[in-house]
Amino acid sequence: MAETVTIARPYAEAVFSLAREKGALAQWSDRLEALANFAGNAEVAAVIDNPNVRQEQLVELFSAACGKADDGLTNLLKLLAQNDRLTVLPEIAGLYETMKRAEEGTRDGEIVSAFPLSEAQVKEVTPELEKHFKCKLNLSVTVDATLIGGIVVTVGDQTLDASVRGKLAAMAVALKN
Repeated sequence: MAETVTIARPYAEAVFSLAREKGALAQWSDRLEALANFAGNAEVAAVIDNPNVRQEQLVELFSAACGKADDGLTNLLKLLAQNDRLTVLPEIAGLYETMKRAEEGTRDGEIVSAFPLSEAQVKEVTPELEKHFKCKLNLSVTVDATLIGGIVVTVGDQTLDASVRGKLAAMAVALKN
């Protein structure tokens, strides 16, 4: 995985630079997501690996999958096809999204909850969490019943533990001292 990320990074940076320059971050985000999904298809992967399929055919195939292709997209697809890098489109899309969120001041975060949270509950706690972490958050939710109650929020290398298990562990440390 680290190798494909290393390969994908320069492409993602170039696309991000172009998209920022043109003011088309969201448009490129949609395009790359579509291309990544297309490239991730097993049948498409077999076509990419087929030595009888020419680079021009691959570019046409990917352009058609993405809808209307402009010069920037066509150039990207030609470059990826020439360098046998079409298979790294999912990594390019992921890195691009990370750069886009950083540009917009948004970070990914994870809420681990003792019980399932509704979308309304997540929306209710999001402003407080954004205030705490001092950034806009794109939150995902997972359930871990061992927390007993409450939530644990992780954003990057920061963690906010508001779980019953965390409070019990803190009390155990305080009692030992």
